[in-house]
Amino acid sequence: MRFSQTLGTLFILNGLGFLGGIFLYSSRYWRPELFLVAAGYAIVTILALFSFQGFSLDAFYMQRNLNPLAVVSKVSEAILALCTIYLYRTSAP
Repeated sequence: MRFSQTLGTLFILNGLGFLGGIFLYSSRYWRPELFLVAAGYAIVTILALFSFQGFSLDAFYMQRNLNPLAVVSKVSEAILALCTIYLYRTSAP
């Protein structure tokens, strides 16, 4: 994938974090307040890309080519953040 070692490690840790969230969601420990934690996690991962790659659209490019993996992952994280905020708002009493 031609990631730097730091970004490759962060990518793997990010995936493990999302898998942990799926496990927690499907367990008996899930509470509606954790929707906000999930939204925050997704937003932090989006911001992390920009903090490592720069705060511009160049963050989505690798060696002058658009990195589709970065685009798809950040769009899906943004959708996740919006969906979890919606689920929190509709599940709160």
